Amino acid sequence: MKVTSCLLVVLYLLTIYVTRIDVRSILQNSIDQLVSNSFDDDKLNLMHSSISSYRHRLEHSTKFQALRWSLRKLKNDELCEFCDLMVPVIRILIETNRTSHLDDVLLFICKEYKKIEQNVCIGAVHEYKDAVLETITTSPLNNKGLCAIAFQCEPQFDFPLLKWNVTLPDKPKPQPKPPQPPSPESPKLTVLHLSDIHIDFAYKPGSSADCPEPLCCRAGQPAPNQTGAGFWGDYRSCDIPYWTAEGLLKRIVEIENIDFIYYTGDLPPHNVWNQSRSDQLYSIRTINQLLTELFPNKTFYSAVGNHEAAPCNMYPTPNIRSDNISWLYEVLADNWIKLGLSADTRESILQGAFYTTIVRPGLRLISLNMNYCAQENFWLFINSTDPLNQLQWFIQWLQYAEDHEEKVHIIGHHPPNSCLTAFSWNYYKIVNRYENTIAGQFFGHIHADEFTVFYDEIDQKRPVSIAYIGPSVTTYSHLNPGYRIFTIDGNYPGSSYWVLDHRTVIMNLTATNLYNQTIFLDEYNARDAYEMKYLFPNDWNDLIERLQNDIDGPLMSLIYKYSRKSQSIDCDHDCRRALLCKLKSARFEDPHACDSIPPF
Repeated sequence: MKVTSCLLVVLYLLTIYVTRIDVRSILQNSIDQLVSNSFDDDKLNLMHSSISSYRHRLEHSTKFQALRWSLRKLKNDELCEFCDLMVPVIRILIETNRTSHLDDVLLFICKEYKKIEQNVCIGAVHEYKDAVLETITTSPLNNKGLCAIAFQCEPQFDFPLLKWNVTLPDKPKPQPKPPQPPSPESPKLTVLHLSDIHIDFAYKPGSSADCPEPLCCRAGQPAPNQTGAGFWGDYRSCDIPYWTAEGLLKRIVEIENIDFIYYTGDLPPHNVWNQSRSDQLYSIRTINQLLTELFPNKTFYSAVGNHEAAPCNMYPTPNIRSDNISWLYEVLADNWIKLGLSADTRESILQGAFYTTIVRPGLRLISLNMNYCAQENFWLFINSTDPLNQLQWFIQWLQYAEDHEEKVHIIGHHPPNSCLTAFSWNYYKIVNRYENTIAGQFFGHIHADEFTVFYDEIDQKRPVSIAYIGPSVTTYSHLNPGYRIFTIDGNYPGSSYWVLDHRTVIMNLTATNLYNQTIFLDEYNARDAYEMKYLFPNDWNDLIERLQNDIDGPLMSLIYKYSRKSQSIDCDHDCRRALLCKLKSARFEDPHACDSIPPF
């Protein structure tokens, strides 16, 4: 979630700005207040009156109806102007050693700002304020650079401190060898992909599913004209209860014949304003224990999600002295090895929650910690240059695999096109260099069902790789629970280990709640649904071209329907074009990736 990335310190002024009030004069008054003495009773009363007046105007503004907890719906230029205005204010508070005043202001705002639930606001302040202050204090970026990362105000490559490059080995790239279809009778592997489980252990059937908090279905009674939270889950802003996840996993055990599992993170629920380390560890241990019991003889190849940390998204690098993440990595190492990883992965997991291991003869698995590329990880604002040297480590293992004629599958949580720009472009360069070695990429995070095509850096019409972004188990938000089954070439001498087909299974939540029993359906098989001969890069590129030629046609409708796990709303022309652009944009801030898509 990006709800915490809006620099909580701007809440008061942001609400004023939404109503188009001239904030610059107000800002100056606020600065004067903040850098002078703390607020006395008269000033607090005056501020109370001022905020109350603004709130009255806001509550009668049509624009305000769109302002919920998530501030992402505001236009980027509005957020950017605020960022440009507020970062200097915070710097003044830091330089004058008066940051304690910020606590008073923020907590006062939380109590007065009625459209954001008070406990959520206060919890978020306590969770993130110190990290935001330290980031602004320590980061070598100027104000515009910080805003460029936080709100995409300007291209990140406009700032030299955000540009860096990995070093590739001084070995020539082998001649590209596109994958070839195996013989029909060759052995196949069946791989389960689970992602974004997000079990809410506080889920309460019948409770309010439309609440002022970011996560609902936990408390309160529904309004007279609304239904309460369904027993098995709800399409509104709710995660799934334990028994629904258990029912889905038991169905997999009973129906599917799988060889191993790719497990790409995000176990805790979305109550990010009120989570502790113990909460996160309870989720991790409880869910992984369930998996251990249900899949006793299967190996899980795991990746860590952004929600495992406390606070959410915050993965400190070794240069951050005020925080560390060893409390999480120690538990992950224990749990992941218990779920089947070899013990020799422990050292790497303890270092950075990334590792490599052999899955089958000739198939190497590389699990990346993509939180070290995430734009919501404020600690990267201090130094984002290849954190923990993970990408250089990645290159070393890919080179080893190439030298030893291994194929590689990559798993991670965040898709690379959601990363900070330099990381995303370096990752893209690495995939290009090792296109003959990388046979599959598997990610999660976005909850939707998508894919992304990688193209040659020189010949930008030649596809080289494909990243699969798997569906979430959680319903959050407006989605059916789902999982993915991949059919992969192997295991035999000379296996390509490329994906040959995939099948997505969803739980029909409406029917499940109606009949009070879990009801599943095979939503689609990729090759049949999209009329593809194979699932190699050229086949995905062919699909992209067919979609470009008929953006408003039935095939694009199908792509959108399945991306939403058959729980979709209308998608107009602009919506379709934006989705298609995502499918062919494997690099963040690639200005020309979508040039070939017709604008009309």
